[in-house]
Amino acid sequence: MKQILTVLILAGAAIAQTPAPKAASPAKAAPAKAKAAAPDLLNPSTLKARAPEVFRTKLATTKGDVILEINRSWAPIGADRFYNLVRAGFFTNVTFFRVVPRFIVQFGISPRPDVAKAWFRANLADDPVKQSNKRGTITFATAGPNTRTTQLFINYSDNAGLDSQGFSPFGQVVEGMDVVDKIYAGYGEQPDQGRLQSEGKAYTDKNFPMLDKILSATVVATPAPDSKAAPASAGKTAPGAKK
Repeated sequence: MKQILTVLILAGAAIAQTPAPKAASPAKAAPAKAKAAAPDLLNPSTLKARAPEVFRTKLATTKGDVILEINRSWAPIGADRFYNLVRAGFFTNVTFFRVVPRFIVQFGISPRPDVAKAWFRANLADDPVKQSNKRGTITFATAGPNTRTTQLFINYSDNAGLDSQGFSPFGQVVEGMDVVDKIYAGYGEQPDQGRLQSEGKAYTDKNFPMLDKILSATVVATPAPDSKAAPASAGKTAPGAKK
């Protein structure tokens, strides 16, 4: 909030030969606020922009393009985090490291160990669950209450059982769900999240060379509301970020 400087004007009639009061010294301008730090992937506190109420993101993957529509009203805290990560380039070369057919595909660990370390404890407060984990919705993974960081998953099926566990979708696939279905699933749940965090791209390139990945993620133009597409239409372990 800008400081409001009040200037007091001194006025008075001359009585006899009393000298007029000296004019008040001009108020000094308030010091300029420090410029906000530029977004920096190694400093999560610099990625705090508010997301648009509705926006779209294109994931250019090794299997093709996927368009996500993010709705901030579904889960504003998660939507803001995702928006900032996309704009900062976090998802470049990020692998789909956990693929469980008819359940979920999980991603969101940086291929750069320094970036992964910086975000490891950048926890978010939970969003209330307002939408169900239907096929095609995107949701943050979690290791328990208020532990969301950067890991996400896309639902392959209608996983309503995740709703009561606190998994809050914040968007959905509106184009390219067929691409999501083609993501390589041959390694299942073999990739170790701890090693991926600490070793990054070198670990997956050497041990899991067939993993599909996101080549880039960008915010793209959002069509008018009436042209929005509907989302594409158990017994598995819930999507968790092992910490």
